[in-house]
Amino acid sequence: MFIVHVFVHVKENAIEAFKAATLENARNSVQEPGIARFDVIQQRDDPAKFVLVEVYRTSEDPAEHKKTAHYAQWRDAVAEMMAEPRSSIKYANVFPDEAGWD
Repeated sequence: MFIVHVFVHVKENAIEAFKAATLENARNSVQEPGIARFDVIQQRDDPAKFVLVEVYRTSEDPAEHKKTAHYAQWRDAVAEMMAEPRSSIKYANVFPDEAGWD
């Protein structure tokens, strides 16, 4: 598995619009064969901060995800909502190993 955490800080007045656009993207993303999981989490003590937890089956799958129409629509829709540029950290799973994933 190849895991990406995307850190997003949105403008205060864009929180609900960001959530709506991101949930639509997530619903479509989990339909992709290369995506095992796609979580959208919101920070409790600062609701303008989110983390997208994207779990891909291979390290090539993020590039395939970025070719989809729903990703392009999300990227363009949320561009002006950002309080600062989003960032990401890439991870490899240690446990469970791939045999433990569905």
